[in-house]
Amino acid sequence: MSHQSDDPDVRFYGGRLASAIPIAFFIAWAIVQSGLLGIGDTTGLVAGMLVGLIVGMFFVKGPWKVYADIIFDGMTERVAATAIVAWLWAGMFAETIQVGGFVDGLVWAADAVSVGASLFPALTFLLAALLATGIGTGYGTAIAFTALVFPAGVALGADPVLQFGAILSGAVFGDNLAPVSDTTIVSAVTQDADIGGVVASRLKYAVVAAVFAFVAYVVAGQAMAGQPVNVGDVGGEGSALGLVHLLSIGVVIVTAVSGRHIIEAISWGLIVSVTLNLALGLSDASAMLAFRASQASDLVQTIDALPVVGALVVPVEPGNTAVAGSLYSGAAGFFPLIVLVLLIVAGAQVMQRGGGFEAILEFLLESVATTVRRAETTMVLGTALVNAMITINTAAEIAIAPYIRTLGRRFNINGYRRANILDANTSALGYIFPWGGGLLAGYSAMQTLPQEYEWFTQAMVVNPASVWPYVFHGWFLVAVFLFAAWTGYGLEYVSDRQSEEVSRV
Repeated sequence: MSHQSDDPDVRFYGGRLASAIPIAFFIAWAIVQSGLLGIGDTTGLVAGMLVGLIVGMFFVKGPWKVYADIIFDGMTERVAATAIVAWLWAGMFAETIQVGGFVDGLVWAADAVSVGASLFPALTFLLAALLATGIGTGYGTAIAFTALVFPAGVALGADPVLQFGAILSGAVFGDNLAPVSDTTIVSAVTQDADIGGVVASRLKYAVVAAVFAFVAYVVAGQAMAGQPVNVGDVGGEGSALGLVHLLSIGVVIVTAVSGRHIIEAISWGLIVSVTLNLALGLSDASAMLAFRASQASDLVQTIDALPVVGALVVPVEPGNTAVAGSLYSGAAGFFPLIVLVLLIVAGAQVMQRGGGFEAILEFLLESVATTVRRAETTMVLGTALVNAMITINTAAEIAIAPYIRTLGRRFNINGYRRANILDANTSALGYIFPWGGGLLAGYSAMQTLPQEYEWFTQAMVVNPASVWPYVFHGWFLVAVFLFAAWTGYGLEYVSDRQSEEVSRV
C-alpha cells in the first residue's frame, strides 16, 4: 500500500480517477445491497467487489496483464494478512468462551447487580474500550464482544442496534489509543513521532469523545430499552460459573500489554479457556473440537472407545460427516469476510497504482489546504475520504500517511498532531461505514448467534447499514478533530516539541 511514483503503473481511459472504478462500484453495490435492500450478506459483498474489479478492467489502457498483476500484488499485502489473522484467532477464542457459558454468566451478573437494558449499552462501551485498549485490536474486540456481550445485552432487553453500536465504539476507542495497536504504531512511525508521546498527546481528544459517547449511550439506552427476552434459567450457579472466563480475557489483556504479539496473547487466552471448560465441566471436548465421522467405519468405532481421543470423535450417519466445534466454527465464520478484505485491498491497490489517490490528494493539497486551519480540516476530511474507500483502517493510514506528512510539514505542524489526526479518523470510520472491516467483523460473528442460542432469532441480527448513526464514539472523535482543526485546540508546531526516537516499530 506504500507504492508511489510520478507516473501511474497502469493507465485508464478517463484518466487517473478512473482507477477508482472498482472501489466506487463496490461502494455503490454495498449501499444498494445493505442500505436500500436491507440484505446483510458478506458473500454478496464479495460478489460486488469481484464484479467491480472486472468492470475496472475494461477501462485499462494497454495489456490487462498489468492490471491483473496489481490485483495479485494487493491481495498479498501484509496489512490485509494482519487483519485476517486477528479475526481468525479472535473468532476461535470468542467461540470457545461462548460454549463455556460466558454469556449466561454475564446475564446472571447483570441481573445480580441490577444493570438493566437501559444501562447495558453504556457499560458495554466502557468494557469494550478497556479490552480493545489492552489487546490493541479493535477488530478482535468487535468479534469477541459481538459473540459474547451482544447476546447478553439483547437478552436483557437492550436495543440490538444500539448494543452493536456500543461495541463498535469501544473498538474505536482502543484502536485509536492502545500503544500496541497497529494503527497507533503506523500513525506514529509515518509522522516521525514516538509512540509514547503520541499516545499521551491524544488522550485529551479520546477522553473528550468518550465522555460524550458514554452520556449518549446512557440517554439512548433509556429511550430505546425493550423488554427482557425469555432465555430460560440463567440464575443458577451453573450460569454464574461462566464468569470464570473473565480469567481467560484477563490473560489475553495482560499478555498483550506486556508486549507479546497479539497472536501469542490470544493463543494463551485460548489455552486457558479450553482448560477451564474441561476442568470445570463447562463444556464437553466435542463442543470445542469434534470430528463427526461415519459410524459405519470400523476405525471410528475403535477410536470412539478410547477415553481421550474418543471424546473428539462423534459417530454420525454417513451423510452428516463434518468437522465441528468452537475452534472450527470460530474460524470458519470469517472466511467470506477474509475473501472480501483481500479483494478490497486489491481494489485499493489498483486505485493507488493507477494514480487515483494521488489525483484526489493533490487537488486537496494544492487547492484547498491554503491555511493552517484549512490544512488540518483537509487532513481530517482526506483521511475520511480514503477510509471510505479502503475498509481496513491500517491500509487507509498507510495510503494517506505520506500526504498527511507532506501537508503537515508545509505548515510546520508537529508530528504528534499529524499522527493524531491520521489515526483518529481512520480508526473511527472503519467501524462506521456499512462496508467497513471492523463493522463487518462484528457482523460476521453476529450471524452465528441464531445457531448458538435457541432464543436468539434472525430478527435480532443487526443490518450493517442500520448501525452507523449509533457508533457514537466514532462520530464524536471525528467531531472533536474537526473542532480542533477549526479552533486550534491542541495545535502544536514543530518548534513546540521534538519527538523522541520511535520506540516501537
